[in-house]
Amino acid sequence: MNYTLNQLQIFLKVVEAKSITKASEILHLSQPAVSIQLKNFQDQFDIPLTEVVGRKLYITDFGLEIAEAAEAIINQVHAINHKTLAYKGQLTGKLKLSVVSTGKYVMPYFLTKFMKANKGIELMMDVTNKARVINSLENNEIDFALVSILPSSLNIEKLDLLQNKLFLVGNSPTKLNIKDLQLIYREPGSGTRQTMEKFINQQHLSIQKKMELTTNEAVKQALIAGLGYSIMPLIGIKNELQNKALHIIPTKGLPIKTTWRLIWLKGKKHSPVSSAFLNHLRKEKANIVQSSFDWYEQY
Repeated sequence: MNYTLNQLQIFLKVVEAKSITKASEILHLSQPAVSIQLKNFQDQFDIPLTEVVGRKLYITDFGLEIAEAAEAIINQVHAINHKTLAYKGQLTGKLKLSVVSTGKYVMPYFLTKFMKANKGIELMMDVTNKARVINSLENNEIDFALVSILPSSLNIEKLDLLQNKLFLVGNSPTKLNIKDLQLIYREPGSGTRQTMEKFINQQHLSIQKKMELTTNEAVKQALIAGLGYSIMPLIGIKNELQNKALHIIPTKGLPIKTTWRLIWLKGKKHSPVSSAFLNHLRKEKANIVQSSFDWYEQY
């Protein structure tokens, strides 16, 4: 046996994703590179680790056992690395976040300096819709969540990070009446959809035409293509506004203003890593907002 740590990591990711294509996307590698490493790893065993039936990849029972062993090996390697860094007095461990989908345009800027200063910290960040974010928080599976609408069902603490502004957006700058437009909605469970529906109800608007898409990026591409209009967070359309692929349409009652907030369960016992991150944000958030979001104020 002469397998490498890289092969173990690739095989484990293929098992988790149940797809070479998806694994390559997660690992930021080309599909051929993943396929080659998977084959090189497989060739070291007399029993198949995977099989393809009807163009679908399946993991054999033996493959699942090898994956379990591979995960244990990788965890031990991480433990060794953490022990080495801890011995040198550096902060080590995991920082677990869950971020609503549009929050992916926000959270990285609040992470960069902290992660660069603490090489021993492993970041685990799930980007998903609001319903799943709140579920992860409620089950205490994460340290922090990033949301723009506070959950009413949980007892939480919070730290305000950045104002969130939502505008009516389309691919034409022409002023139009919102009630006459084909509106594109996010899926149920989305915080953006919740905010949009609240505005429509408050304005007593009757929307006749609508479309539903499941990601912010899908909505954005539909707008650029001219499929309709939507109320979108400013944070996710910076480039499209600057290159004039999208335009803000002046509308009474807009923008809607909420706040991006980092939240956590009240009374949560923070790990040294999550405590350090929270302290970092309290100290640095004003500087981060000024340096990374100065463009925000012109809208």
